[in-house]
Amino acid sequence: MRLWPLGLALFAFAACNGASQAHPPAAKAERAEPAAKRPVQVKVAKPKAKPAPSASAPPPPVEVAKPAEPPPPDMLPVPAGTFSMGSDDQGEQDERPAHQVTLKAFLLDKYEVTNGQYLECVSAKICKPWKADAAKAMKYGSEKEFRGAKKPVVGVSWEDAKTYCEWRGKRLPTEAEWERAARGDDGRTYPWGNAFPDPKKHGCFQGCQGGATAEVGSYPDDAGPYGHHDLAGNVWEWIADSYDPYAYKRPTADRGVPGTCEQILEAQDELRKKKLEGYTGTNPIPTECERVLRGGAFNYHAKGLRSSNRVHHPGSWRLLVAGFRCAKDAS
Repeated sequence: MRLWPLGLALFAFAACNGASQAHPPAAKAERAEPAAKRPVQVKVAKPKAKPAPSASAPPPPVEVAKPAEPPPPDMLPVPAGTFSMGSDDQGEQDERPAHQVTLKAFLLDKYEVTNGQYLECVSAKICKPWKADAAKAMKYGSEKEFRGAKKPVVGVSWEDAKTYCEWRGKRLPTEAEWERAARGDDGRTYPWGNAFPDPKKHGCFQGCQGGATAEVGSYPDDAGPYGHHDLAGNVWEWIADSYDPYAYKRPTADRGVPGTCEQILEAQDELRKKKLEGYTGTNPIPTECERVLRGGAFNYHAKGLRSSNRVHHPGSWRLLVAGFRCAKDAS
């Protein structure tokens, strides 16, 4: 604070007061010096200490995607994708037209289900025993030629196959899934490629093993695009779907979904009225909703091993030439 203006004010007041009392002029007054300046104390505001940051709520936990479970050791993955199903230039009329089908990923048994594996289900009192009279009915060698823990189980019905797969926590593959596993993305004719079947390399078909099955996995060169074996020959494989002669012409064909049983019966009646017996292959036009079989068998001719070939039989039949493998949704 500055003090010299106050000193001047006091000096002026004293002068005026003296004049009013008519005193004699005083000696010349010396000019008052302003008071010495006091040092100004400047208060510097101390910075306020910042409050410690309050502990904020922890962020929500981040969900880490679980790694996909590895497939069971007896199964191989088939990736999701779009593939060409059917054929325009070979085979029977029920294989036409070739069309694009889109499927989700799934798992498929690497080999056909064996006698040894099926016996476990029989021992658990879940599955029905192998039919011993199947060999006599089909006139293919003796029963013992189809025995062996590593040979594919035969003489089982569609229902038997379904029961076994469900007991294992699996299911039968659809017709589209089976063909996807056999043909891959390149639309190959046979599981191994387009080369005509070689009996020394490509599986057990007509003339194999003296007219009987081979142990699964006996032909390393017959592997399909995703590593599955015996997709051509050895035994026909039961499929989940009902046989639909018009399956490839339906609106659901791009998803590999056949018609309902009612639609299938109508289609078969239509074929009979038009006298198109050859439309469903060498087997007669069905009179019921039969089941699909795929892949050929030990007694089948080489050309019939093409992966687009469709065969059908009543699901109640137990055939010496028919077995199965299981599928499962990918996790």
